[in-house]
Amino acid sequence: MSAPRIPLNFLGIPFGLAGLAGTWLAFAHEGHAPAAVGDVLLAASAITWIGLVVTYLLHVGAERKRLVADLLDPIASPFASLAVITPVLLAAEGVYPHAAVAGRTLVDVFIALTVLLGAWLTGQWIYGPLDFMKLHPGYFLPTVAGGLVASIGAADVGQSRLAETLFGLGVVCWLVVGSMILGRLFFQPSLPAPLLPTLAIEVAPAAVASLAHFAQNGDRVDTVAAFLAGYGALMVLAQLRLLPAFLRLRFMPSFWAFTFSWAAVATAGLHWLEDTRPADYLGYEYVDLVLITGFIGAIAVRTVMALGRGQLLTAPTPPRDGAGTAIATDTRRQVTEVQV
Repeated sequence: MSAPRIPLNFLGIPFGLAGLAGTWLAFAHEGHAPAAVGDVLLAASAITWIGLVVTYLLHVGAERKRLVADLLDPIASPFASLAVITPVLLAAEGVYPHAAVAGRTLVDVFIALTVLLGAWLTGQWIYGPLDFMKLHPGYFLPTVAGGLVASIGAADVGQSRLAETLFGLGVVCWLVVGSMILGRLFFQPSLPAPLLPTLAIEVAPAAVASLAHFAQNGDRVDTVAAFLAGYGALMVLAQLRLLPAFLRLRFMPSFWAFTFSWAAVATAGLHWLEDTRPADYLGYEYVDLVLITGFIGAIAVRTVMALGRGQLLTAPTPPRDGAGTAIATDTRRQVTEVQV
């Protein structure tokens, strides 16, 4: 019996769980929550990551051209980077505190793999040609998320110069790739329904860059943190206008695109509240924690229900309105095939 096909965007599941674990561990660091919850979430993320990666490798082992096809696919390829980005967080937050040498080694290995894969994908997109209409916010993942998460991991294990270098990689790629993504979103037809949840990734770069800055410089709100927060607030508020589109969607695996992005926002918000300490700040912190845990928990429960019903790999329904008809017609095959 052959291994089941695991679409690359399923790797967003352990990434989202790792993001929520980071939120709980940040609260635990401030003495406001038990660290055990974060540790359990890290373990769940690690188990899920191992299961998905092993199953995917078994599948591509039986169908050898599949890996190359996925890495060349203009819709799916950015999600491949999550296979090497997520372990950076798992090693930095889950292994390093208990086994420093092993944790640092794992962080360094997966940082190297993250940079190499990001470089390969960047070269492939240059070599292309890449269809501008197939660009989506998932393109932030290989170099922007990769660089910034790697910066956090390096800072957590005490490699400050490497953390600064990776911060530069992530921020510069954010400026370059982000401008192209917004250009596509502003001036071309809307994304097909299965890709609409990736719009939530727009809130992530400023939040993850803030976390990388805090990891390097302590939990102090300074000029750089305020600079990042300004753009971050704009992207968070812009999501309000997208709510009607989100609420019309049926559940699909790409909902996990919401998870790490908003966990990063919630964690960055905690750092701001801890440093500025407005009136009743502790109450706001717990509201923050409850909301993000409930939100990601609901997506996790819905995913388990879909898995139990055998619906997790069901092809999503194409968009019903006319706004995204043109791109949906061109990309429906790829989108349906990779379940994003």
